[in-house]
Amino acid sequence: MKVTHRLLLWSLLWTACHASKLNPGSYGGSATTKGYRADSLPAPYATPSAMNYSRVIGWTNGQTPVAPAGFTVTRFADGLDHPRWLYVADNGDVFVAESNKILKGIKKAGAKISRKIKTQHYGESANRITLLRDTNKDGYAEQHYLLRKDLNQPFGMLVSGDHFYVGNTDALMRFSYHTGDTIIRDTGVKLLSLPAGEHNQHWTRSLLQDPSGRKLYIGVGAGTNVAEKGLDNEVGRACILEVNMDGSGEHVYASGLRNPVGMDWAPGTHQLWAAVNERDELGDELVPDYLTAVQPGGFYGWPFYYYGSHPEPRMEKEMAMAPRQPVITPDVPLGSHTASLGLLFYRGKSFPSKYHHGAFITQHGSWNRSVISGYKVVFVPFQNGRPAGPPEDFLTGFVANQTQSEVHGRPVGIAMLPDGDLLITDDVSNVIWRIHHH
Repeated sequence: MKVTHRLLLWSLLWTACHASKLNPGSYGGSATTKGYRADSLPAPYATPSAMNYSRVIGWTNGQTPVAPAGFTVTRFADGLDHPRWLYVADNGDVFVAESNKILKGIKKAGAKISRKIKTQHYGESANRITLLRDTNKDGYAEQHYLLRKDLNQPFGMLVSGDHFYVGNTDALMRFSYHTGDTIIRDTGVKLLSLPAGEHNQHWTRSLLQDPSGRKLYIGVGAGTNVAEKGLDNEVGRACILEVNMDGSGEHVYASGLRNPVGMDWAPGTHQLWAAVNERDELGDELVPDYLTAVQPGGFYGWPFYYYGSHPEPRMEKEMAMAPRQPVITPDVPLGSHTASLGLLFYRGKSFPSKYHHGAFITQHGSWNRSVISGYKVVFVPFQNGRPAGPPEDFLTGFVANQTQSEVHGRPVGIAMLPDGDLLITDDVSNVIWRIHHH
């Protein structure tokens, strides 16, 4: 009876899915990204599963990340409390979600022992959204306003009409808002409950509106690494949800996406893309995070398969519950354990033409690799709405000492200002960096 119940739950979860064409993956990675084509991945456990948490040392005065020649990197804001995600309104107001994973009891004690708490700065969450303004146009946000407090691990944000939407870890919230407001006093309306609970490893809830303004997309990560707490815990997770702007009409837009955090529309198309944070503990080079076009009803494998139709060895006993449809192979591998989270297609004009309509991806950095990887922002060129080359480094310098696993910070959120400059959050150093081309 228990197996039947689980099968029913999973059949409901995958109802929206349909068969999609497999592809071998568009691009392998460079030597620095350690990317692989789907047909050339190493075997599981080819190397031991490493526990190598980085040590954050911060930035001294004058230190900044490093961008290509012709760009300058400066502080846009600091003095924040774990600035995780960004949203820029049409009028140039910058909203930052200050939030964090919350660990309690045994989990918190274990994180301290493993050095995880130093890497992630886990513990308390500010649970607020701050509004930033650079009123004198000197490149630094001298005005900070507490827009809204007492939220529940807020992450995704967007403005639509007279409403401000927030993706709390457990709910989609909507507040009354008018352009230029510096505080939200409205108690808000809960439009939709989202899965959270005790096993909520991937707690962020990213938001994206479709170009028509009629639909809202919500990235919901898996509750665990590879369903180790049972499949029942993963119902409604590891997917992108589509809802109407009032929260109605909820359905799974695409599934099998372990942690689809960054989402954006390729310019000039109606194609949704996502940056997906893949699973751990299969060795140094498994499994690659990836950038992929998201097909409606598509299934991308988690937890039964990885990077196409490679079977997950830890799910051998549960394979009978896997959806009976082909697994879509992602488009661009981004390196294993890089924690590729933020995604933004460049729609500005101030950067050189090679960056126009291409994808920037933030990599928060590894813990499960013998030599740390990620901790940078990469760029994937696009032409005609499709990847036109492998990932290349764009913003580096976050790693202070690779041998000692020391880092200055960790990039996460990304957004574009009206003038075309980019903003990058560094959540463990509590800084937002501004990248300007001159």
